[in-house]
Parts: sequence; structure tokens; C-alpha cells
Amino acid sequence: MSFSLYEAIIPSFIQVLNAGQAWVEKAKASGISEEELAAARLAQDMLPFAYQVKSMVVHSVGAIEGVRKGQFNPDMGEFAMSLEQMRLNLGAAENTLRALSKGEIDSFIGGETRFVMQKAGIDLPFNSENFLLSFSQPNFYFHASTAYGILRHLGIEVGKRDFLGPMRFNRS
Repeated sequence: MSFSLYEAIIPSFIQVLNAGQAWVEKAKASGISEEELAAARLAQDMLPFAYQVKSMVVHSVGAIEGVRKGQFNPDMGEFAMSLEQMRLNLGAAENTLRALSKGEIDSFIGGETRFVMQKAGIDLPFNSENFLLSFSQPNFYFHASTAYGILRHLGIEVGKRDFLGPMRFNRS
């Protein structure tokens, strides 16, 4: 059985982006202020919930855009502070990924993608599939797990099934 780059990345990104939208809805219904939620962290030296949500988009859709260009520069700009905007951003990323073709993603195999942070003097060469599988995909899950963990820490009722979102079962 062959397994494509598309199948290794895109469906799972879509699954967790969809789940993230539901976490944000639960956060909205929690009664905790948007300001407190957006600024919440698990530790003082980490970036807040709002950044974690933004990074889910950056390391999914942004990663695909970076591979298309041959260079990924992390988006260090502002992030949404409104829960509704966070939900909309996750939804837009999900929709963008749903519109991708398997052929396009699989055509990235063997290409070159550089991770560049000029101010930090970082320029890391990857082949495109290794960039997606060993850099962006782990970063995506790191930020998704952190966002989820922050909500759990605040007492919002999210569990493992919420993290997983809509799983892809065999259809008989």
C-alpha cells in the first residue's frame, strides 16, 4: 500500500483545525472573559493561548504556502485576541486545506524549502516533505496541544475526544 504526502499531512491538519474550532466555542461558553482566555498561559515564559491558536494556522496553511514559495518565514505578527476571530481563522485554514489537491501536495516531494528567520540568523535547508513532516507537523501539534492544555488548565470542559475532533472511521 502506498501512502502519499497529502494523506500523511492534510487530513490530520483538517481534523485538528476542526476540533480547535469546537474548543474555542467551548471557551466562549465558559464565562471566562475573552481577554483572560486570549492571554492565558501554562507558564510565564510561554506565549499565550491566542498565539497558540494562530500558530495552528501558521504551521498548517502557512507551511503549505511556504513550501509553494520554497521558503517558510514564521509569521511573528499580531494574533487575534477575539475568540470569534480565532474560530474564524481556524475555519478559514480548514477550508483552505480542504480545497488543496492531492496532486499538488504530492508534487512537493523532492522540492526544497528553507526555514528562514533573518533577525535570528537562521536559515535551515529541508527537502519539502521533511520540512512538512519533521518541522511544521510537529510544530502544529505542539501548538494545538498547548492551546488545548491551556483551556484544560482554565477548567474548560474539554477532553481527549474534543482534542481528537472528527475521526476518520472506515465506512462499510
